[in-house]
Amino acid sequence: MDKTHSVEPGLPGRNIQVGNVMRHDEQLAAALARTSEADDVDFKSSFDPTALRDWLEIIKDIVAFANSGGGHILVGLNDDGSPSGADVAALLAVDPADIGNRIHKYTGQHFSGVELFECQKADVEVCAIRVSATRVPIVFTRVGEFELPDAKKRTAFALGTVYFRHGAKSEPDTSDDLRAFLERELEFIRKSWLDSIAKVVEAPAGSRVAILPPEDTPTGPSGSLPMQLTSDLRAPAYYAVPLDKTHPYRQKEVIKEVNAKLIGKKAINSHDVICIRRVYSIQKEIHFCYTQNYASPRYTQQFVDWIVEQYNMDVNFFDEARLKYDQLKAAVSPNS
Repeated sequence: MDKTHSVEPGLPGRNIQVGNVMRHDEQLAAALARTSEADDVDFKSSFDPTALRDWLEIIKDIVAFANSGGGHILVGLNDDGSPSGADVAALLAVDPADIGNRIHKYTGQHFSGVELFECQKADVEVCAIRVSATRVPIVFTRVGEFELPDAKKRTAFALGTVYFRHGAKSEPDTSDDLRAFLERELEFIRKSWLDSIAKVVEAPAGSRVAILPPEDTPTGPSGSLPMQLTSDLRAPAYYAVPLDKTHPYRQKEVIKEVNAKLIGKKAINSHDVICIRRVYSIQKEIHFCYTQNYASPRYTQQFVDWIVEQYNMDVNFFDEARLKYDQLKAAVSPNS
């Protein structure tokens, strides 16, 4: 699976397990240790990705968290923070880009501040949805309506509403909410200014200071300031590398390239790529995969070569990846 976190109740801030590496995620550990909901923590006993009602409710909560400064939605926990035992495997399989697309459908805004984590509490699987704060309040521009079993309609959120967190609930905004939002934004701007001033003061003698505009400010004919980080120590401070060159393949092209290299030996399909990606956490390896907002993952030639190399080393590689993927899914199912 992508990430597995565990926490001992009453001990927030301890190191938690992420794959085979111990990492420190104090915020998530503290959220998992909670026994009640709050402005920044919400519990959901279950979630059905096939149900419109569940989607509309969680979209409303995500928007409320983003407008309120961020927080965590923990799916698989009861109101008292105890594990419900619900199967969260289907939710963990959801691409965060799909969540962003659904939010855009009802708000007209592209919001990418959503991460999904596979966690454990009391040895039971839980899905944690981490929501980042937004710089601009998200407003619903479309009605979120679903049908009840008796064919009656119910509205999750109305046109033109702005939701914030009020304790354990996501509710329409008040003047206090807007005031708090502005105060958070002013504090963010103040801190960014002070940090920039500190960097100038601490700069070595002879340093040159360049004033750069924000990322979204046009700086030339192209209307943007292209800039990308690189792990190549020989590269200059700013080095633009087109994604089409670093990660040229989509999933179907990975399949085509691998099958071309293994022609006469083995033929794979999309399920094989999904199994490999989940079992080996490929989407977390930037040299193999780049996960885009609102788009499908892109893969490198290195990933294609790695798959071929694994098969040449072990002809059971694909079969074992499928078996391990089935075992991972079974491990998070309480009925297995």
